[in-house]
Amino acid sequence: MSRKNSTTTFEEDADNTEVLEDENRSIIMGLIAQLRKGTDLSRITLPTFVLEPRSLLEKFTDFMSHPELVVKASKTTDPVQRFVEVCRFFLSGWHIKPKGVKKPYNPILGEFFRCEYKLKNGEKAMYIAEQVSHHPPVTAYFYSLPELGIFVTGEAHPKAKFLGNSAATMMKGYTRIVLSELGNETYEISNPNVYARGILFGKMVMEMGDQSTVRCDSLDLICELEFKTKGYFSGENHSVSGKIKRQSTGEVLYEISGIWTQELFIKGKNSSKESFFSVEKNPVISKLVEPLDNQEWNESRKLWSKVTAGLASNNMDYATDEKTFIENRQREETAARQKQGIQWQPRFFDINKKAEYEFKGVNGLDYNNLSKAKEQLEKYMFSHESSSSSPKETYNNKQGQKALISEPKSIAA
Repeated sequence: MSRKNSTTTFEEDADNTEVLEDENRSIIMGLIAQLRKGTDLSRITLPTFVLEPRSLLEKFTDFMSHPELVVKASKTTDPVQRFVEVCRFFLSGWHIKPKGVKKPYNPILGEFFRCEYKLKNGEKAMYIAEQVSHHPPVTAYFYSLPELGIFVTGEAHPKAKFLGNSAATMMKGYTRIVLSELGNETYEISNPNVYARGILFGKMVMEMGDQSTVRCDSLDLICELEFKTKGYFSGENHSVSGKIKRQSTGEVLYEISGIWTQELFIKGKNSSKESFFSVEKNPVISKLVEPLDNQEWNESRKLWSKVTAGLASNNMDYATDEKTFIENRQREETAARQKQGIQWQPRFFDINKKAEYEFKGVNGLDYNNLSKAKEQLEKYMFSHESSSSSPKETYNNKQGQKALISEPKSIAA
């Protein structure tokens, strides 16, 4: 299958802050005037100028951008050092961010994004994510280097709240790393929360905050991390600190500190502090994504391509119209399904007995023959459905804008 390197590059300010133009700030203020503290923002339509030009489904690939680190972890024989390497991999993706304070597109139900990464040694990582629920919003994702027995599954249940001069996205869900060649050794990871500060006054800044953990019960190890937000008079943007400990005894083995947008450090109990991860010294491995012409209509980049084009050309009216069209289509399809009693079925994921979304591509996977497993996963992840053409536009509404009612149908693998 033909693919090209089409990774998106974002410039960034040194402190990742943004000052809104007066017109844009007045729009934000008008929106905020309608909100109360604690309001759930998931049903609020935000103005187009605050959007990052990519879907949340693609946003999650940031945390997979250094696959060489999880490869190193899988090949590390010492259990404690292997755990340290998994922590390094987890912390390596946070530095990738847009300029200023931007929010990725809210994925529509059934939207999906897929890509792959080619490492220097010829190994391949593959990623796929699907929006499996819209209210409440749930994203399921699967990432793998199958030839090495590395399988990563996860769910994100973001919930945005208005907090006054800030907005918070509470990142419920999990990421689970399984190393099948090591007896299915499993690492359970929780994410920090995301805050947009300075909405009412001051400079706007995007921050990570609160606690996050990496845990491996079979190794009796846990890494407790705290992402720290900057105070009004003290602290530093984008700092993190943490400790790697024995779960059973609380013994601290390593301490982690630093700025996750620049450089992190680690210190053992009997050693001096040393560099743990340097953004400057670890270039991102680019995603390989199919050209838009080859993508299905509900793949993220194809689906949002016109909105992205409007943002790129600073044509906010065009971007807003296209965004509204996508959102209206989703509402109409939801209403049509409800009227006909049709329940949505995800294409790539199924609910398992633990009430978790499981990637369908692992069904029947031969873990004793990882080369064959790679072929099976690649075929499933990158297959195309001949019947999944874009819904047809059927009429124009009273305002002359595009509107659509499509025939609702389940998308099954």
